[in-house]
Amino acid sequence: MLSLYNQNISSRLLLGTAQYPSPAIIAEAVRNSGVEIITISLRRETAGGKQGERFQELIKTLNVHLLPNTAGCFSIKEAVITARLARDLFNTKWIKLEIIGNQDTLQPHVFALIEAAKILIDEGYEVFPYTTDDLIVAEKLIDAGCKVLMPWCAPIGSAKGIRDIDGLRSMRAYFPDIPLIVDAGIGRPSHAVAIMELGYDAILLNTAVAKAGNPIQMAKAFAQAINAGRLGFEAGMLEPRDVAVPSTPVIGRAVFS
Repeated sequence: MLSLYNQNISSRLLLGTAQYPSPAIIAEAVRNSGVEIITISLRRETAGGKQGERFQELIKTLNVHLLPNTAGCFSIKEAVITARLARDLFNTKWIKLEIIGNQDTLQPHVFALIEAAKILIDEGYEVFPYTTDDLIVAEKLIDAGCKVLMPWCAPIGSAKGIRDIDGLRSMRAYFPDIPLIVDAGIGRPSHAVAIMELGYDAILLNTAVAKAGNPIQMAKAFAQAINAGRLGFEAGMLEPRDVAVPSTPVIGRAVFS
């Protein structure tokens, strides 16, 4: 069971809600994969007018936790205002805090992220910060009051998978008691397995599911991959070896040459 800000969550897959062919497909992806948390962009939903209102009504029928985000924000002021609007609109203290520092890579602006997290946590928010795998930045976010971290493994929407496995491994080892949710850069279920085998707690996906040929089937595939990776980690996997090790014992052989 995954615990996020004292909320117990069974599914370790989180889904974004942008770029899907239709709201109905989002709903079916959620239902078929067992997802319990979805992210919602305030900008997209409020800009949708009546369509946005219909989408919100559909989401209510799914009985999931809503994680509003500040996607598309490039400054502390912009992110804080967006978070305040999201709390009023969705009636939740949760906020996925994103502040972009580079238009091309969509890399988190970690300095602004820390300052915005401090402001929002002082106002009672429960912040899920989209960050890098930098250990010092992670420490500063935890010191600010974040009880969850969301490091990337590659740029948003790139589908590259893990670019720095040693960085992610170090982050997991350095913060054993902090829920770590990989966010951004995952393209295939095999990427999800590799991340979960490192001991990460969950994965947030959007593009890899939304832009798949069959988003519903892909959501199910990722859910199974995440469960497999987590089970492997909990079971205790063998570490790679430089030499062969016989699986059949030498003692007890019927014939010795």
